[in-house]
Amino acid sequence: MSKLKVAVVTGGAGFIGSHMVDLLLKNDFRVRVIDNLTGGRASNLEHHKDDSNLSLDEADICRLPSDSSTFNDATYVFHFAGIGDIVPSIENPIEYMNTNVQGTVRVLEAARCANVTKFVYAASSSCYGLAEVPTHEQCLVQPQYPYALSKFQGEQAVFHWNKVYGLPANSIRIFNAYGTRVRTTGVYGAAFGVFFKQKLSGKPFTVVGDGTQKRDFVYVSDVARGFLAAAETSISGQIWNLGGGNPQSINRLVELIGGEVEHLPNRPGEPDCTWADLAKITGDLGWAPEISFEDGVALMMVEIDHWQDAPLWDAQSIERATATWFKYLAK
Repeated sequence: MSKLKVAVVTGGAGFIGSHMVDLLLKNDFRVRVIDNLTGGRASNLEHHKDDSNLSLDEADICRLPSDSSTFNDATYVFHFAGIGDIVPSIENPIEYMNTNVQGTVRVLEAARCANVTKFVYAASSSCYGLAEVPTHEQCLVQPQYPYALSKFQGEQAVFHWNKVYGLPANSIRIFNAYGTRVRTTGVYGAAFGVFFKQKLSGKPFTVVGDGTQKRDFVYVSDVARGFLAAAETSISGQIWNLGGGNPQSINRLVELIGGEVEHLPNRPGEPDCTWADLAKITGDLGWAPEISFEDGVALMMVEIDHWQDAPLWDAQSIERATATWFKYLAK
């Protein structure tokens, strides 16, 4: 029997990371997850509880030793661990820099010491700020808030390790990922978790602006396929944008879920449209999205009860939660 390849997935109990684990196990990898379960959930891996090819290390990447045994004999490292959300990053910039930059450096060092074959970094399209669309990889980087800055600086560290130490590495700038297990926290965030809880509670959807703004939604299993392709390619030192390539309006999302709407004020620093130019990732990796927006939302609706414990937001609580946003980003 041939020895299985080993893949390390940081943040593997999180939203995208857990789907990465699904794909790797399906492709006969031995998967080692690093997740301190601050943002991730052990329940996201529960369906693999009897799989001997999966292990969980509850380490904090900010304290990860360079000689971490979790990386022993690893072929690939997929680095998803980090902290997200706009408002908390404005309120706690040091925490974001520590986790998303210095934490990334520690993961890079562990990968370098283990001589891994490929390191793939989960970057964020938020680095582009208010970008031209469709957005290609050479567009101006202009982070609008500390989360975006921290993810971009983490990416810069990745390519510094690639250049100086010869660590084979690629980066994928993810646009608007959605799908089952999308995270919900006590922090006001992405529309899906907010809307699903409002749907379950019979409350109106709190739509920012007139709802015509568009986002480049990409289903999470398509994201995982892109990351595996970025690891398995012989190409190194590259950045790819990854999105659905077919932006959808918030009004379309509301239409698919079904319900009444309450409109909120527009927010500063948010683009009217996000839209990934997929020419480079399609040309280099042969990757293209497979799950349509309608099918992706339908898959999530089947599991809508999973959002029963999500926070319920209304106009008043959202106004309080985003006060910092308006204070610092309204220029």
